[in-house]
Amino acid sequence: MVRGLHAEYHTISRIGWLRAAVLGANDGIVSTASLIVGVAAAAGSNAEILLAGTAGLVAGAMSMAAGEYVSVSSQADTEKADLARERQELLDQPREELEELAATFTARGVGESVALEVARQLTVHDALDAHAREELGITDTGAAKPLLAAGASALSFAAGAVAPLLVALLSPENRVGPYVYGSTLVLLAILGMLGAKAGGAGLVRGALRVTFWGGAAMAATAMVGKLFDVVVA
Repeated sequence: MVRGLHAEYHTISRIGWLRAAVLGANDGIVSTASLIVGVAAAAGSNAEILLAGTAGLVAGAMSMAAGEYVSVSSQADTEKADLARERQELLDQPREELEELAATFTARGVGESVALEVARQLTVHDALDAHAREELGITDTGAAKPLLAAGASALSFAAGAVAPLLVALLSPENRVGPYVYGSTLVLLAILGMLGAKAGGAGLVRGALRVTFWGGAAMAATAMVGKLFDVVVA
């Protein structure tokens, strides 16, 4: 009786976009809410608070996109250089590269004869792909994608930043700070749980870590606003 392969469910394939999206949304919520709370604590009017928050949204989204693009592009350049070097080595030293590939399997407990046979078959199928995966750790799933990372960061930052802006817009003028602070803690807890669920981690731990640091950031900026205690002109 032939048995079919059992289905498996893993979340590692999400790691690239998930990291960028969670970081962007978290940064959008925290930085915009902190900016709003800080300006509110400095006795700014609703118009001034909304202007500062909107400017923070635009600047933050562009900054996140640019930073993520540059960072991931550097990773992509490194991967391309390593692949080009490996491609040349496969042409210049095929025997040595075959033995090197086999050694990656023997290092994990595979017998030498089996490891050499596996290396031969992988080399016939796609030598560069085999070396990229086994020797360099480069896979299609984990390969750097600058545009995807930049877009995910910018969009998620903007999505996160909109929430505290809406709360500020709908809050009474003398209660903007407390309303934004409280709602942001709730939003961060939800975001932490969603990120943890998507990544297969514990929900409570995911919620607590983002809520703690977000609350600390808002408290720090509120303290700055109180220390200056001036009306924004």
